[in-house]
Amino acid sequence: MADDEVVRMTLSEPAARQLANATKTRAQMLGITPRWLTTFLPWVPVEAGIYRLNKVKEREGLGEVECSPSWERDADLPETFVDYETEPREYFLNAVTTVLDVQTRVSDLYNQPYDQIQEQLRLLIEKVKERQEGELIYNGDYGILTNTVPGMRIQTRRGPPTPDDLDELIARVWKEPAFFLAHPRAIAAFGRECTRRGVPPPTINLFGPPFLTWRGIPLVPSDKLKITDVSNGTGKTSILLMRTGEKKQGVVGLFQPGVPGEVTPSLSVRFMGINRKAIASYLVSLYCSSAILTDDAVGVLENVEVGYYHEYA
Repeated sequence: MADDEVVRMTLSEPAARQLANATKTRAQMLGITPRWLTTFLPWVPVEAGIYRLNKVKEREGLGEVECSPSWERDADLPETFVDYETEPREYFLNAVTTVLDVQTRVSDLYNQPYDQIQEQLRLLIEKVKERQEGELIYNGDYGILTNTVPGMRIQTRRGPPTPDDLDELIARVWKEPAFFLAHPRAIAAFGRECTRRGVPPPTINLFGPPFLTWRGIPLVPSDKLKITDVSNGTGKTSILLMRTGEKKQGVVGLFQPGVPGEVTPSLSVRFMGINRKAIASYLVSLYCSSAILTDDAVGVLENVEVGYYHEYA
């Protein structure tokens, strides 16, 4: 033979792998984000799924406090009172709900090293929580961006988010603002404008990772803020600034503890049974809402361009 075949005298690697145990990861999902909005928001427990927001009637001259008369004369003290709204707004918890179906043959036979039902539930719960963050921003009934009043909405000066734009937003939400909420591309665009002006924003560590800040207020990223008008290569979005907490009359998240089948606060998983096709079903429900306690608790910078880049010589 012209070319003698090389005969292996040892076990080949492909053959050896047949007896080896591979280390397996859990299922990885690209769509999982830190969901910082739900972390930064203070959450208020409610009963019966209802949160009633009581407010004071805002009428000019009603309830004004006057100075006491001069001590040099015996005059009557001024009298006043504070009136309440008789029809306060009520917020109802919204349900983000879905049903997980699992073939029992799969969960019975292919259950090691990871429990198939637990893995399916884990990934589905992540999707439900991602949807929750989007609802907190855009829901028509309680979304923070959707329910910001027109008087707290401003436009950018030239398109890209500049330090002047964020300063104007701070001037609107000046009573103890807690954090900005912006798309990661909007935060990057703001960083470019700061670099252009020679004022790079400082960073601060919160809950572990670093956040850019402006005037000491963190810029919190969320990809749930939509980017529109992307056809021209730029894209526009909004940046929010909010005050949070009941004591500060800010923005709060709402949840109901102790729901049936609760696995985490206001999140329940309940077994629905097995049908005649041997498919097991699980009901996954997450109940939540949010409330803006006073109109000046949220400001929005609109039409923020995120695709503008500077040329440096």
